[in-house]
Amino acid sequence: MKLIAHRGLLHGPDKENENAPHQIELALSKQLDAEVDFRIVNGKFFLGHDEPKYEITPQFLYKEGLWIHAKNWEALEWLSDTKLHYFWHEEDSYTLTSYGIVWAYPNKPLMARSVCVMPEKQGINLEYAFNLPIYGICSDYAG
Repeated sequence: MKLIAHRGLLHGPDKENENAPHQIELALSKQLDAEVDFRIVNGKFFLGHDEPKYEITPQFLYKEGLWIHAKNWEALEWLSDTKLHYFWHEEDSYTLTSYGIVWAYPNKPLMARSVCVMPEKQGINLEYAFNLPIYGICSDYAG
């Protein structure tokens, strides 16, 4: 079972630190995977959920354990020429990642190769979620 730190978060929602490179590094250092929000604006690479907040180098995205959420077309186009683990979705019920994993929108039925996204927002505690026959869990409470 993969445990994925949503935007690198470990102990709950934190707008100040979500997607911050140091926060992503912290999650990865704890042997967790991390979901990051990525976009390209004017040829520059950024992390950030609602806006381009943290400028990064392309090399940052090659860290093992990243699940890269493309947030704009430019990011998706760039990622499509890599072997990185990425996906695109907005409010789709399901999307497939580039590695063939099902990213399930909250409150959608789960299957064996799916990720339960934000179980805490669905009234599912992590202990219960760990017993589900699924591929992984993506949570703000990964730590």
